[in-house]
Amino acid sequence: MALRTIVAMDASAWLGLRPTEDPMRWALPVTPGISTWGNFLFGGCALGAAISALEASTGRPLVWATAQYLAYAEPPSVLDIDVTAAVAGRSITQARATGHVGTTEVVTVNAALGDRDVDLSGSWAEPPKVPDADQCEPRPPRVPGGVSIETRLDMRLAHARTWDEVDGNPSPDGRSALWVRVPDMLDLSSGAGLAILGDYVPFGIGQALGRPQRVNSLDNTLRVYRLVPTEWVLLDIRVQAVARGFGHGIVHLWSEDRVLLATASQSTIVRAARF
Repeated sequence: MALRTIVAMDASAWLGLRPTEDPMRWALPVTPGISTWGNFLFGGCALGAAISALEASTGRPLVWATAQYLAYAEPPSVLDIDVTAAVAGRSITQARATGHVGTTEVVTVNAALGDRDVDLSGSWAEPPKVPDADQCEPRPPRVPGGVSIETRLDMRLAHARTWDEVDGNPSPDGRSALWVRVPDMLDLSSGAGLAILGDYVPFGIGQALGRPQRVNSLDNTLRVYRLVPTEWVLLDIRVQAVARGFGHGIVHLWSEDRVLLATASQSTIVRAARF
């Protein structure tokens, strides 16, 4: 059997984001490898591509970004991403990115980018007490043999149930945890890389309810704290509530050494599963 050669790339290349002749416009071909098993662009990939475009267009690193998801983009469409720098100060740029397929707006992203040399720091969040990634059970793709973003991620169940164990019993505390790595991504600890992994509140909702659900993201907000090199990222998923057909939660993203990298928060639409 021939061995697959893995070529490491940054998040922008992993997503397939391409520059255009306009330095404020970028193009993202929507492929199965950045789409869900339901065959539409994965929300975290849309936010990650917008963050890559924002950082490249402004020349500044991400502090915070929030995406509002408005429509689906399906393969083989192309998502055009237009960047607008609304306010550019001495150390901070406030900007937005809009992603559209033709005349249909798919995602709107508002962001702050920059870096300030201030000698103040601290982290008060506590990581979950879970085994390291190499001691955890793999989580296979939901649809074996298909091509989706799940087939490009290596996921391990740190504190979570398998597909067969989601048996109708709710979680006592609404918390779950996954280790995730991206074998062919050069630098997972980046704004764009963490945005891809931050879109896992939908997973946590199924774990919290104890039932498979169809969960679609309405939004995704990423706040970057500190970027350190790490092969694995621990997704500490905390579902706060599900009511009126909507679910809300937050994800703390930790390095292998339990350094807090970022947080992501989401609101979602929750529907009964039909598999």
